[in-house]
Amino acid sequence: MEKYSRNERISAITRVMTEHPNKIINLNVFTEMLNAAKSSISEDLLVVKEALGNLSLGKVETIAGAAGGVRYRGIISPKESKDFVSGLCKSLNTEERIIAGFYLYMTDIMWNPDIIHKAALILSSAFTEKKVDYVVTVETKGIPLAYEVARNLGVQLVVVRRDPTVTEGTTVSINYLTGSSKRIQTMSLSKKAMKKGSKCIFIDDFMKAGGTTIGIIELMKEFESEVIGIGVLIDDVSCEKKMVTDYITLLDFNGINEQGKIEINPSSLFK
Repeated sequence: MEKYSRNERISAITRVMTEHPNKIINLNVFTEMLNAAKSSISEDLLVVKEALGNLSLGKVETIAGAAGGVRYRGIISPKESKDFVSGLCKSLNTEERIIAGFYLYMTDIMWNPDIIHKAALILSSAFTEKKVDYVVTVETKGIPLAYEVARNLGVQLVVVRRDPTVTEGTTVSINYLTGSSKRIQTMSLSKKAMKKGSKCIFIDDFMKAGGTTIGIIELMKEFESEVIGIGVLIDDVSCEKKMVTDYITLLDFNGINEQGKIEINPSSLFK
């Protein structure tokens, strides 16, 4: 079997770990893949750990025990986080983003891979120490962000639908009251989507009053599951009567002022 140089081994190890964030990888995987002794792999891992840590590109953890190994967690430095959020505010604070009805256009932001990747790194870092089984979101604009958070945490994404479809099979549906318009809406989830007794976090692109969040919490109860964390990209702080209070947000949207200017700033997380 072919032998690989140390540089080749380090490159391969880094690639495997970064492609499987938050997953415990046994050292035997690397010894068999690279035809190397465990001692050599351990030395290679130390180099990877120090390099990623020193450059704030990720954290490599060693898990002891028979079922142990190594685990990679993506991180983003505080400075990079602040710079990213400040840049995002600048991008959103333009009059061209005001559309009919005085809504904020942000579809291009939600489908930009680079933006969503960094936003998800910041959000997922708040939940890495929690035992999360699923990341839950509601179709449709929040899906890319929720997917990236789920990938960073190494768990499955669950998408709740506004309307059930035949391809979902048997579903559980609930009615909930929107916080802003006070309208009754419906959300549904396939019975096969998740296991009972799960711990979940809810990720969304925008929060106004929090009615959708309350709906998700109630829907999870139907699965005998619990929402243990909430993260959103933008929080509408102009809405005074929030239905939820314990959540993490990156940006605060304070509406459009009398001069027609968008008021959006970094959240208290970056102050």
